[in-house]
Amino acid sequence: MRVKDVMTTSVVKLSPDNSVRQAARIMLENHVSGLPVVDDEGRLVGLISEGDLIRRTELGGGVPIVDVTIAADERANAYVRRSSWRVGDAMTADPVTIGEDASVARVAAVMQERGIKRIPVLRNGVLVGIVSRADLLQALLQAKQDETAAGDEAIRRSILVRLGENTGLEGLDIKVAVTDGIVHLWGNVETAECRRAARTVAENVRGVRAVVEHFSEPYPQ
Repeated sequence: MRVKDVMTTSVVKLSPDNSVRQAARIMLENHVSGLPVVDDEGRLVGLISEGDLIRRTELGGGVPIVDVTIAADERANAYVRRSSWRVGDAMTADPVTIGEDASVARVAAVMQERGIKRIPVLRNGVLVGIVSRADLLQALLQAKQDETAAGDEAIRRSILVRLGENTGLEGLDIKVAVTDGIVHLWGNVETAECRRAARTVAENVRGVRAVVEHFSEPYPQ
């Protein structure tokens, strides 16, 4: 699944010349916590979020103790961000972006790595959508279990392949048997986390009716 399959294309946008009060009102009206900022050609120039606004001077915050070790231009920039009425001054410039053909797994990883809730989606530099954590949750609800051919042997082979796909179980000698859709697992799997991962692999394969663990038992010859 790609970003273009899950992103929101009807995006409320702001101009750098809009006021921060307008930004706050639009966020409240649309129940969103951040808005992309675009120029007259539709190119993304920034992102303004609740985090940018709660540091505003109007709220009595964002006024740090003067630290003379910080360069004057940095302190001046901070002052402008918390005091200017323009979105273009208060926004976060050069936000993280992603292409519409990136995988959903990639956008989820970027959100986790950067600690962000939404990512603007670009096509040739132009904003075409935005993908949020809520969009990823919706994709999760729509996702189907792994497909596999019918039959116990097909299920067994599918599980064996998936056990080696970045599960933490690579290199472990896990034996798999399937009878009437019931999966039986053996192997030298010592930790509860790895056993849980093995069970999850099996449960996510279509056609599996139940999983029985035999990790503490010898594999029948």
